[in-house]
Amino acid sequence: MLHMEKPNTVTCTAPVNIAVIKYCKVWIYVTLHQDQLKTTTTVATSRSFQEDRIWLNGKEEDITHPRLQSCLREIRRLARKRSKDGDRALDSMRLSHKVHICSVNDFPTAAGLASSAAGFACLVYTLAQVFGVEGELSEIARQGSGSACRSMYGGFVQWIMGEEDNGKDSLAQQVAPETHWPELRVLVLVASAERKPVGSTSGMQTSVQTSRLLKHRAESVVPGRMEEMIEAVQRKDFAAFADLTMKDSNQFHATCLDTYPPIFYLNSVSQQVINLVHRYNRHYKETRLAYTFDAGPNAVIYTLQQHVPEFVQTVQHFFPPETNGGEFVKGLPIEQVALSEELRQAIGLEPLPKGISYVISTKVGPGPCVLEDPTQHLLGSDGWPKKTL
Repeated sequence: MLHMEKPNTVTCTAPVNIAVIKYCKVWIYVTLHQDQLKTTTTVATSRSFQEDRIWLNGKEEDITHPRLQSCLREIRRLARKRSKDGDRALDSMRLSHKVHICSVNDFPTAAGLASSAAGFACLVYTLAQVFGVEGELSEIARQGSGSACRSMYGGFVQWIMGEEDNGKDSLAQQVAPETHWPELRVLVLVASAERKPVGSTSGMQTSVQTSRLLKHRAESVVPGRMEEMIEAVQRKDFAAFADLTMKDSNQFHATCLDTYPPIFYLNSVSQQVINLVHRYNRHYKETRLAYTFDAGPNAVIYTLQQHVPEFVQTVQHFFPPETNGGEFVKGLPIEQVALSEELRQAIGLEPLPKGISYVISTKVGPGPCVLEDPTQHLLGSDGWPKKTL
């Protein structure tokens, strides 16, 4: 009986991030903490594997997808190059081994929470560890998802797409590390965990072709906003950060409506959240909250730590959850406070029962990391998905 070779296995995690300036060629993102939102990916290689295979959230997916193939091909090419350049740690036989990939998101996939960016960043980072590829990985991650390079960093990140088709002049830079603004908190209001009807990549392509507002935005609005946003982050000026974030989100979705045919990412719950945030800020005569929406109906709220308990209570009042459902708030613990009658009346909206499924409480976090504990592998010692997936 042949001795079964133990697969070479590595597991990594990568973060979700949310754009606060959203334009197809330049973006600024906030990286969310992986204790609450992350993609976990395990990659195993073995000569006993017959073919490359991938499992996503417990279900086998098509490994021949062009984006997956691009990432695999490029990592293997760089690994072969290193082997030829004399890196003896890289066994040329091992480079020909097939891979098993297993990936899990702990947040709704494809519901406007940048799941593809986190997923491809995690895939490329993990493959690089397995095959001994070092250096700039964001260019490879971009072949999977245009925005995946942003998940290669923690904290506040600027991404400039560049002009070249091959993405070689694309640049992701950290504006500030995750430790820069410790009081900043992020609340994800999950209005829908369903797959969005129009993907962000195809939606953006249609906008570029048909929206005149997008052209105006690119030429006259975004360059100035990028500078102002970087300044606001560096100064930790919440009011400036919040105003820019909300205005940019609104204009991004105005561009979606100006696309022909129009794209509707927001729903009635999203619109109610926007109203609630503006009425809350108006009541306090200062900007305490900011909303932003990516390509989906889920609101991402930025605020400072001291305002979190009251705002979560406000959300719970105006979007009453199912009484028999699971916990309404997930993630960082939030102190329970009473909601004042004065604030309730100032907001004055009709409650929308079950509009928000749950709230994820988190903060700014670091970039991808390797998990050293083998019990955290998603693949078993035989290189196949563990039964618990």
